[in-house]
Amino acid sequence: MTERYRRPLLVMAAGGTGGHMFPAQALAETLLARGWRVKLTTDARGARYTGGFPEGTEIEQIASATFARGGIASKLGVPFRIGSGVVQAMLGFRRDRPDVVVGFGGYPSIPALAAAQLMKLPRMIHEQNGVPGRVNEIFAKKVDVVACGTWPTKLPEGVEAVHTGNPVRGAVRERAGAGYIVPGDYPMSILVIGGSQGARILSDVVPPAIEALPVEILRNLRVSHQARDEDGQRVSQYYLDHAIDAEVKPFFDDIPARMSEAQLVISRSGASSVADISVIGRPSILVPYAVAAGDHQTVNAQGLVDAGAAIRIPESKLTVEAMSEAILAILSNPEGAAHMAHAAMRISKPDAAADLAALVERLGGFEPDMTAEEGQA
Repeated sequence: MTERYRRPLLVMAAGGTGGHMFPAQALAETLLARGWRVKLTTDARGARYTGGFPEGTEIEQIASATFARGGIASKLGVPFRIGSGVVQAMLGFRRDRPDVVVGFGGYPSIPALAAAQLMKLPRMIHEQNGVPGRVNEIFAKKVDVVACGTWPTKLPEGVEAVHTGNPVRGAVRERAGAGYIVPGDYPMSILVIGGSQGARILSDVVPPAIEALPVEILRNLRVSHQARDEDGQRVSQYYLDHAIDAEVKPFFDDIPARMSEAQLVISRSGASSVADISVIGRPSILVPYAVAAGDHQTVNAQGLVDAGAAIRIPESKLTVEAMSEAILAILSNPEGAAHMAHAAMRISKPDAAADLAALVERLGGFEPDMTAEEGQA
């Protein structure tokens, strides 16, 4: 038997959004460094986020589907596509048996988790949000371990969980606690991110909110604004028309660097964004996605808000005036901004990837030291 097959194998299953894929990437980085082999199973949407995964991660697209999209004909075919994916996963597991299977949520994780359950393989899920997604809610009672990124997480009754925190990518960990330059009469930066796909409401509200700031602040500002493709041109034009120094893109591949240089982050409160903001340690204005399942983005933001590290503005109350007032409250108060940055770092879990990796190793029978905080959900 070759060395390749003597090394332990982790199979990760993750859905097609950055919120699921970034924690999976962080775990892959950690376990590859510890000598594991790592495979990722996802769908075509998830494959878009695999460019940042470390070399050595094996990527496999697997059949899956959801009832949440498409017409009647598409919905009728969902069980067959999921069933096909489960068979595909089982055949793959028979050829190359995983030591542990970890699901990160999203319907593309169904085939691998179902196959692991049928084959009685060690398996666990990691739930990033304060309210679990539908897939993780279903599998919470069907796995050996449930790990949570947000604490507390509203899990099904009777489910015990381990609070690992949300793993952040190596590029974020490298900038953990990066020195914060408080706002002042010198060049400053605002980072605007709306999750992995941008957010239209932020593209509608943030540019005029920034334009309404006092000139003594506005003259020092540079803005990095993530906007959807369909919004990018008008957002760029607005900043240009109002002589605001701004860079607008649908996706920034250097978010950790931009965040560490920013005096303020304006963001949705997806779990990965919240984790990045807290680990790097930056003041933030958070606008939870109003129709997120179970209102989980409001729950995700709670820790930063309670710590005094963030201002949360519900979509129902988001106006140009409210956003501009929040921005001004932070950029005109250097001492308060510094307090927010330090408060964010205090509640961060920069070692979440290591704690999650320790759970994986223990579940696979490798018995590492456990440092994760255990709790009853």
